[in-house]
Amino acid sequence: MKNVGVLGIGSYVPERVFTNFDFEKIMDTSDEWITEMTGIRERRYADDDTDTSDLAFYAAEEAMRNAGVTRDEIDLLLVATSSGDHRFPSVAAMLQERLELKHIAAMDQLAACTGFIYSMVTAQQFIQTGAASKVLVVGAEKLTKLTDFSDRSSAMLFGDGAAAVVMGEVAEGYGIKSFELGSNGSGGQHLYEDKENGYLRMNGREVFKFAVRQMGESSVNVVEKAGLQSDDVDRLIPHQANIRIMEAARKRMNLPVEKMSHTIDKYGNTSAASIGLSIHHDIKNGLIHDGDNLVLVGFGGGLTWGAICMTWGNNKEENNE
Repeated sequence: MKNVGVLGIGSYVPERVFTNFDFEKIMDTSDEWITEMTGIRERRYADDDTDTSDLAFYAAEEAMRNAGVTRDEIDLLLVATSSGDHRFPSVAAMLQERLELKHIAAMDQLAACTGFIYSMVTAQQFIQTGAASKVLVVGAEKLTKLTDFSDRSSAMLFGDGAAAVVMGEVAEGYGIKSFELGSNGSGGQHLYEDKENGYLRMNGREVFKFAVRQMGESSVNVVEKAGLQSDDVDRLIPHQANIRIMEAARKRMNLPVEKMSHTIDKYGNTSAASIGLSIHHDIKNGLIHDGDNLVLVGFGGGLTWGAICMTWGNNKEENNE
């Protein structure tokens, strides 16, 4: 079987910063309460003229540039999103045209916050079977258009952003070593889009209980499937939804706090963009190196979950940053 990993990565967040102090001006809350309950201090908001496909475009361009691939080399385009510009056409179809890619297959994948992991695994399968050589995977969200800013329980959680990776064959010892994907539709009632107004609705208590259990369990499972132990893990990259959920996964794996990626304070919950944003942030800050063993883990509406254990890098002379 081919070893499949990441050849290049890119990300993009809007310039506008919306802090907890900004929320204090529009609802009965406080910076202290939001930070303690969620770990979020600020998030990025796209302006009215910027939509999900725009965020995706900027991240995808950087990923392709960092991977050193041309447009003609991309065989498949996958976009993980819950907040497409339209019901159709898909963000992927719009992105294919804007990036001037060949007339390749392009599709959105909807697994909410787990979408980036679902799409990475899908890309791996296409490459391993020989159906594709290089796959562009994008996680992009403009969640502000799904956010009810009168809902004190959820309004402060979400931000906008995008991340992308080019996936392809990598050298032996690198790439995805194991994965786990799952769903439980009976829990869909706890995290969904309201049909009446299109706003995101969440039963925070039930989602929290599910996520605390599943994030830790899936992380442990993929490490075991990869034939590794917790001590072999160099970096845990959890979906940045809530610091208490993230901490539960870290403790379940018996990892020190410095081995867990932490970007929730800067970006909030960016759903399908979250994990990719965290990876790129950590690379740029010298926290991920060639040969590091990473665990990516997420959960989302559906309810869905997924995890990947992979060795970062592709045996190139230069790191993709």
